[in-house]
Order: sequence, then structure tokens, then C-alpha cells
Amino acid sequence: MAYAKTKPVEDTVGKVNDELAIGADLDFQRKWWRFEFGLWIFFTILIVLDLLGFFGRGYMAKAHRQTSDNSMNIGYDRVERFGTPSVLTVHFGQSVIQNGQVQLWVSEDLVKALGAQRVVPQPSESILGQGGILYKFPATAIPASAEFALQPSHAGLANLRLHVPGHDEASLKILVMP
Repeated sequence: MAYAKTKPVEDTVGKVNDELAIGADLDFQRKWWRFEFGLWIFFTILIVLDLLGFFGRGYMAKAHRQTSDNSMNIGYDRVERFGTPSVLTVHFGQSVIQNGQVQLWVSEDLVKALGAQRVVPQPSESILGQGGILYKFPATAIPASAEFALQPSHAGLANLRLHVPGHDEASLKILVMP
């Protein structure tokens, strides 16, 4: 049996001091380093934004809105998470308390988009209509307030409107993240 003469394998990579074969593509390596640096910057910014609350549950997610006639002062989270409980608090001005009670109309987004679970204090009356719910609360203590326990039912942008009948309306945009 005859064997074909084979040629030895040749290394096309240059050698240093005629000892070790080193393969290097410095142009590619520099591009890779720039790419890695960009990723480090991106993830650092992402972590800082998360810690500040831009994605919910932090300093920047908290918001307050006051009507121009001081009838209401509202504390809420402008960024919420789907299925995560939160609280929207409405403090009423003294001018809206009449006969020991206060009325508050809220748009239907409070229930549909933001998933209102309960209201504290319990309203003495709730009336559905006009694209929302009119709550009547007893106002025994001053300052009077109402808290709505929320648990958003789906992701998206909720446009919540609130007002005390006969007073200025507050419009809130709440982003519900998945």
C-alpha cells in the first residue's frame, strides 16, 4: 500500500522571537472594546434609572398633583407595575366639605385600568354614571382624605380624571409597566 506524500501544516500566523504563534486582529479588538464600553454605559444608566424609580417604586415614580383651587391634593405613583399593589391618596381642602361629607367623581379608568380594590374610608354612597363613579365620603376629621388601593389589571397608559363637583378637575397620566 502506498501512501500519498503529505505536506506539513504551515502556520500562517506570525511568530514572536521565532517561538510562539500569536494571532491578533487589533482593529477588531478595538471595535470590541468600544462595543463593551457602550454596553457598560447602557447598563449603568439602566441601573441608575431603576434605582431612581423611573420603572416604578422609587423617588421619581412618586408624584403629587394639586388643583388650582386647592380643592384636592393627590399623591400617586406616575409609574406603576402590572399586578403590583399601590395607593392613590386624595386630600380634600376645607372648602369642599359640606354638611360633614365630601363628594369625589373619578373616571372609570380608576376601576378598569388601575384596578381599584378598595376605598378607605368606605364611601357612604357610590353612584355610577357619566363615565365614572361619584363617591360620597363622610368627612368627620379635618383634613379629610380618601385612599384608593390599586392593583393595575393590564399594562399601558391610564388617563385618570378626578374632581369634586363644582371644583377644578385633576387629570393624571399613569404608566402601567408590565
